[in-house]
Amino acid sequence: MLPYGPGTVRTAGKEAGVLTYRFRRTIATAVVAAMVLSVLGLVGCQPAGQGDGEKSDEPAKGGTMTFFIVEPAFIDPYNAQESEGVQVVQAVFDSLTAIDPISGKAIPAAAASWEPNADATVWTFKLVEGAKFHDGTPVTAKDFVYAFNRIATSPNKIPDAASEIAYHLSPIKGFDEAGEKGTDMAGVKAIDDMTLEITLSYSWGDFAYVLAHPAFGPVPQAAVEKDPKAFADMPVGNGPFKMAEPWKHDQYVKVVADPDYYGDKPFIDGVDFTIFKDEETAFREFQAGTVDFTEIPQGQIQTSIETYGESKDGWTVNPGEQVLIGPEAAIYYYSFNVADPVMKDVKVRQALSMAINRQALADTVYEGTREPADSFIPKGMLGYEPGIWPETTYDLEGAKKLLAEAGYPEGKGLPEIKINFNTGGGHEKPMELISSDWAKLGIKTKSEGLEFPQHIDKMQSHKYQVGRAGWIADYPIMDNFTYPEFLSTSADNWSGFKDLEVDAALEKARATIDEDARIKAYQDIEKKIAAASPVAPLVWYAHRHVGSERLNDFVYDNIGLGHFEKVWLTPEEPASK
Repeated sequence: MLPYGPGTVRTAGKEAGVLTYRFRRTIATAVVAAMVLSVLGLVGCQPAGQGDGEKSDEPAKGGTMTFFIVEPAFIDPYNAQESEGVQVVQAVFDSLTAIDPISGKAIPAAAASWEPNADATVWTFKLVEGAKFHDGTPVTAKDFVYAFNRIATSPNKIPDAASEIAYHLSPIKGFDEAGEKGTDMAGVKAIDDMTLEITLSYSWGDFAYVLAHPAFGPVPQAAVEKDPKAFADMPVGNGPFKMAEPWKHDQYVKVVADPDYYGDKPFIDGVDFTIFKDEETAFREFQAGTVDFTEIPQGQIQTSIETYGESKDGWTVNPGEQVLIGPEAAIYYYSFNVADPVMKDVKVRQALSMAINRQALADTVYEGTREPADSFIPKGMLGYEPGIWPETTYDLEGAKKLLAEAGYPEGKGLPEIKINFNTGGGHEKPMELISSDWAKLGIKTKSEGLEFPQHIDKMQSHKYQVGRAGWIADYPIMDNFTYPEFLSTSADNWSGFKDLEVDAALEKARATIDEDARIKAYQDIEKKIAAASPVAPLVWYAHRHVGSERLNDFVYDNIGLGHFEKVWLTPEEPASK
């Protein structure tokens, strides 16, 4: 559960934290994604320029897609901690579960089925029959036991390399002992070859979503321990693609379709993850026709839309509909320090939030590519309710009334408000616009920009008044946007919001087995948090990516993962004689 980093959108893939959201391998993702995302109201532009290609109705087979990444930190799942390496990991490995793009619910992947006990502390997973690793060995429950313990005890399993993502497994019984003593977790057991049992230290009805993380695929112990360093550069997985050759550092990672994959076979022959130092270089290569998918540099989004056409749903690339600006499962917001003498007044917080013109922020700062946030839960995520935070609606007169009720008519008597933000990520412009909005209330502001680590330290220690923050989903569930941010004892609760009833409700929601009831519980919790306005949701993050006109049905989802299993390439016209 990591804060969204210094950049506005995954700058070069180094700053966004862990990426976890996936679509099921066996679903026609482009079709269903379009059905889901049509509710977002993202209207595609008319194709133009190089985006004038036509889409065939019948998927073609063959060809290799070229996908831009920067040099990954790891492509071995034990430390799949950042966006670039995770792209490779999620192509090469299948985790126990995945996420259905229609319902947003956890569905089978490497596990054919699962069932929690009555209080969601013991989870039993039945594996898919006949699944194999890329070296031909069968996938069994013991491979998951080994993989999970390898992450939890990685300093012992992998020399000089501790896993940065072990905390995702912290709910499992014996996790602390594994990290401290190097022992295997008591809560992970292979009942038989096809049955995995996981015992948690507390109830958690959403645990199946955690296991959709790309890092939690099975790992063949023999292949790892034969040569750990070789495995790190050429991991052996169970997913739809396998490594074609060892990782060529600072140049490329190549994967090819596995002909023996147990699920639906990919249409394409493989993916070349081509490594560049920055998005500007990759974009030039895209323009030259040597890269199929890349980020768009800031300031070139509208020009790219005019040239290549805009995706109809914001996430799917097709010929003539090639620029993706769909919303991500991440939110940009301002946090209020509720212990501050001024910010402790809920009416002051509500007035400040209501006075922010979020549409102007989206249009002027982000080239119209982001949407104003009316909830802390990202739009499109299961459980999202529009307008659940009333004070996110721009209402200057209403804000003035609230401020007067707080004892500061026209801002009189209100001390100067200090805004903290991290430098180097383009946060100066939003801060200036919001300061201008607050000036209309008669409020004076001053700002303090710090390097990202110093800014985080100030926010975590509550030594601020108003501060910029961001959050990207670890898992596409409401719990991930409420529990870490608003539980009174959470280290990520930067606002200092404390409500014992909310604490109790969060724990009860986690222990709720029925999914519909659990979602309703989180919606009720969010309404209670919204009434207190400990934060001001501003905008949801959005993609700024473009694909070539060769790509058909290529989905780049709201957690920033490419789905290579359903993409297909337009066949090249034969050369004329």
